[in-house]
Amino acid sequence: MQEINPQSFIVKDRVQLDKIPTGLETDATKKEKKRALKEVGKKLSKMQDTMYAHNRHGVLVCLQGMDTSGKDSLIREVFSKFNPRGVVVHSFKSPSRIELQYDYLWRHYVALPPKGKYAVFNRSHYENILVTRVNPNFLLNENIPGIEGVEDIPADFWEKRYDQIRNFEKHITQNGTIVFKFFLHLSKDEQRQRLLRRLEKKEKIWKFTPHDISERALWDDYQKYYEEAINNTSIPKAPWYVIPADDKQMARYIVAKIIYEEMSKHTDIQEPEPNELVSENLEAYKKILRQP
Repeated sequence: MQEINPQSFIVKDRVQLDKIPTGLETDATKKEKKRALKEVGKKLSKMQDTMYAHNRHGVLVCLQGMDTSGKDSLIREVFSKFNPRGVVVHSFKSPSRIELQYDYLWRHYVALPPKGKYAVFNRSHYENILVTRVNPNFLLNENIPGIEGVEDIPADFWEKRYDQIRNFEKHITQNGTIVFKFFLHLSKDEQRQRLLRRLEKKEKIWKFTPHDISERALWDDYQKYYEEAINNTSIPKAPWYVIPADDKQMARYIVAKIIYEEMSKHTDIQEPEPNELVSENLEAYKKILRQP
């Protein structure tokens, strides 16, 4: 397998999504990609065990992408080697009646990972500057003071939301949360083929809804606002990574490799030393426990 350099996918300068490839040229076979993911998955799992013992950091992994971009299967495969206690997955759909009684970031705050654990957001707080941007009528459900109709949305509304999200991520990173944000960059034709497969395979047809067609019709709008969101919220402590997603197996490996390489830089994450009492009486404890 070719080496993956996280810097190749990170967003440091302004990007144009239509200029970024949705596929990565490789001569690796499916078997090789699967084996490579398995190896890095084991390393990530061991690293998470150490982080759990260290109990100083949590890790937030945000996954965004168009329908069929592979978010669900990526979560299943990348985190398959983790101890179940070490990772929690949150899938953010339309806000519930209770969630709408709070500000839009509230449900994401309460789902943040505790120290020592991973949280994966399958769709995330970015839905609030994507779905509501493409469908501004949804914003009315939030009962924001002064906004009674779409025509009441101020010209600077979305820039303020970008600022709020940047502050949200700055706040949580300063308090021990390590943030990864991945945009699974899928081509429109690959999405078409994946939707067709849903209709043609008995075990997948349940995933398909007419909503898939209506959302696909808004492809250009979504690409425009994804690009704008990424360019406005890729900050040093919480950068975006644009992942070519036409090849699901390669996308999974790239995401896993990036997390592993970046987490390896946190050299402070170490298993703690035993407390003084245990250290002083280590041999005595062993002697007691070795007795029948």
